[in-house]
Amino acid sequence: MKLKSNLVLLAAAIAFTAAAGSIAAPAARADYAVLRSGLRLHVTGYERDGENVRLTVEGGVVEIAAAELVSVEPEDQFPSPSPANVDFGVRYANLIHAAAQKHGVDEKLIAQVIAAESNFNASAVSRKRALGLMQLLRKTAARYSVVNVFDPAQNIDGGTHYLKDLLSRYNGNLRFALAAYNAGPEMVDRYGGVPPFAETQNYVRQITSKLASDAQTTARN
Repeated sequence: MKLKSNLVLLAAAIAFTAAAGSIAAPAARADYAVLRSGLRLHVTGYERDGENVRLTVEGGVVEIAAAELVSVEPEDQFPSPSPANVDFGVRYANLIHAAAQKHGVDEKLIAQVIAAESNFNASAVSRKRALGLMQLLRKTAARYSVVNVFDPAQNIDGGTHYLKDLLSRYNGNLRFALAAYNAGPEMVDRYGGVPPFAETQNYVRQITSKLASDAQTTARN
């Protein structure tokens, strides 16, 4: 029974453990197979073969027991908010500056995290119910006294405070802090660093590369 990547993810996960039936839909831009171990694999396709599942990944095929697959999830993507012709980095610049000054976190880092998390969409809601500009979970928002997660000032302040605490937890290691922001500190601690999740590795690479590029541009000027 062959199953192609699709957006009906819970149904896809159930289908893997079923004895019959099939689901097929156009491939999403990025799918992630979530395993019971916590590992997330970027997959471009998958199929069941008896009690096993073959996952097509970059560079080859990985075969696992069907029972080890929890779900297949798409990568969250948020469109840039309207209206057109508005630089949202500038719109929130004062709030980013205020949070940076309050918590001692680099403004450019905050801006890049917002860009990666929500594409500066203050109304963004992920499939995991992460909310607002810095994609705060409800429990994280409550921890940092964020009453209205869709209020840009509160969201940026809470997210920046969380980022500060992660940087402190990992002794200033930016890659570890970013990985924890994306995948959770538990996963960073479990793997002793950036976990082997394509989503998290791409997230860390995207932000650190942009910060390095900005630093080089500033140095040249």
